[in-house]
Amino acid sequence: MAATAKQRVVVGLSGGVDSAVSAWLLKQQGHEVVGLFMKNWEDDDDDEHCTSRQDFLDAASVADLIGIEIEHVNFAAEYKDRVFAEFLREYQAGRTPNPDVLCNAEIKFKAFLDHAMRLGAERIATGHYARVRERDGRHELLKGLDPAKDQSYFLHRLNQAQLARTWFPVGELPKTRVRQIAAEIRLPVAGKKDSTGICFIGERPFREFLNRYLANTPGPIRDDRGRTLGEHVGLSFYTLGQRKGIGIGGVKERASAKGGAEHAPWFVARKDMAANTLYVVQGHEHPWLQSAGLEADDASWVAGAAPAAGALAAKTRYRQDDAPCRLAPHANGRFALDFGHAPQWAVTPGQSAVLYDGEVCLGGGVIATAR
Repeated sequence: MAATAKQRVVVGLSGGVDSAVSAWLLKQQGHEVVGLFMKNWEDDDDDEHCTSRQDFLDAASVADLIGIEIEHVNFAAEYKDRVFAEFLREYQAGRTPNPDVLCNAEIKFKAFLDHAMRLGAERIATGHYARVRERDGRHELLKGLDPAKDQSYFLHRLNQAQLARTWFPVGELPKTRVRQIAAEIRLPVAGKKDSTGICFIGERPFREFLNRYLANTPGPIRDDRGRTLGEHVGLSFYTLGQRKGIGIGGVKERASAKGGAEHAPWFVARKDMAANTLYVVQGHEHPWLQSAGLEADDASWVAGAAPAAGALAAKTRYRQDDAPCRLAPHANGRFALDFGHAPQWAVTPGQSAVLYDGEVCLGGGVIATAR
């Protein structure tokens, strides 16, 4: 992050090492730094599965060491209305949403940003691995310099007004350097493991959690030849490309295709909501798991308008390589992607298709259908 005039910055302190180092870096640069801890979930918030209580204690310890104030803010009502309700709607419709994308757009860079502005902040900062670049009066969202940690995929719905007020201090650093800094200054979270998933689920079994909120109507599990292999517990509880937890482990010998495929793993390949049927196939490279293109809707573009049609790159899920594609923007926030001769694996409705031009994240949309 380039040197700049000293400003009042509110940093989202999560209790993790990335946000802690972000706050320390800003303080070192001479900014007036205030920490803010966001509590986004209250239902069955307990130490067994959701670590928000310990995370706040860690964030407070970091603030004390750095020498900044910290405020605890409860955004649970906003989270439930704006993120969790949509999360459930998508699962009920048979899609697989990405709540982290929605949380960034609606909570961390909207409710949090608004609150920070009321505190007199000129900027906010988070521990995300991404960068912001100003060019010709516009703000670009760039990938983090550490390719293994880049989080621009989750930030692709941010707009010009949000990016204009946001800093990502660790976006210029590799994660190894962030850990090194934390150890050098003896941050209490220097060795803390990175959090995985979203707090309202935590480490609890995902299916068990969803079962509290979604109706489960069992139905048949069939293979690509129409044979019934077992019974699913409800289509909402499965996602395309899923390999574990399908519940048909005992039918491999009986149902395998000819040609020695009896040991090939099974994958969820299709969900027929109308017939309440789950389709599974054997083998990672099965044609049903390959998509030459997709249609997406609810598009959000960083620049405020869709890029021109043509050659770009895309991710259809986090932690995958950029895939060459051709973009065809449509009206009403829809667009199509064509992957040509490089079909993508397990393209999943409800997930985000995010577009890139080199290191620049252009925005994206929600996958509606794969083809």
